[in-house]
Amino acid sequence: MALSPARKRELARLCGERIAFEVNMARHCTLRAGGMAAALAEPGSIRQAERLVRYCAEQAIPWRGIGRGSNLLVRDAGYPGVLIRFAGRKCVFDKKTSSGIEAESGCLLAELLGFCQKHSLAGLEFLSSIPGTVGGAVRMNAGAFGREISQFLTSFRILDGRGEMYDIGSDQWHAGYRTMAIEGVELSEVLLLSARFSLSFGRKEEIAATMATYRGRRRGKQQPCLPSAGSFFKNPQGEYAGRLIEEAGLKGLRVGGAMVAEEHANFIVNTGGATATDIIALMELVQDKVMVRAGIFLEPEVHIL
Repeated sequence: MALSPARKRELARLCGERIAFEVNMARHCTLRAGGMAAALAEPGSIRQAERLVRYCAEQAIPWRGIGRGSNLLVRDAGYPGVLIRFAGRKCVFDKKTSSGIEAESGCLLAELLGFCQKHSLAGLEFLSSIPGTVGGAVRMNAGAFGREISQFLTSFRILDGRGEMYDIGSDQWHAGYRTMAIEGVELSEVLLLSARFSLSFGRKEEIAATMATYRGRRRGKQQPCLPSAGSFFKNPQGEYAGRLIEEAGLKGLRVGGAMVAEEHANFIVNTGGATATDIIALMELVQDKVMVRAGIFLEPEVHIL
């Protein structure tokens, strides 16, 4: 479904300079591959996001909330509607508690951690060097080194498919491994606006040292320098996706410009000119071979649109 000139004009009126049409999403995804989106919107306020989502709902225009593209791949056929990346990046103290903070979903994790360190708030140091935004991290229940962002999450605010805003408390959501769920709500059909966290007070020097330790541990995992989405597959319960892939002898396996990384088997990298079709075909080939050898289906972390 292409956007008509009339719809483009109205979307431009609603978003001003914060929308672009016929956008090459390879430029906005860390895999540096993928198709075109009919539109990419970056509303800068909740009011602007509300108007945008309501218009899309009224006109039956497909839309999807996205982060900064570190866990995203748009198929080569493209996305026929509006991809929405909420641009709000404020991080402030939660008025309800002295050690709580609220961060808008467009806030980069690095910015969130910088705020925490500045104000001597501890707990989220394990997120050091993880790319992406607060919204993406909550949506994926980002984690590392045995900790997950949901352990510190108290609530988050969403905009539903009708443009209505809701606060989701801890009794309404369920966090799993690299996933977040709300009963009766499909998260792909809502836009995450902000999240609240409960942290503890610490010493700035210790917080900085802990962050540095985690950054060093991540570098020690031999992350490839070629474009990638980070860990491509979720770890099955009691197993490691990278080990299963390596044991199947798949390091270096290629489809077109996509390759299973030599440095870390759970990375699919773009060696140059890879298409989304190449990456998806390699993903499926890895899944098939691991299933045959180990009887385990590897579920991707990457969202494929």
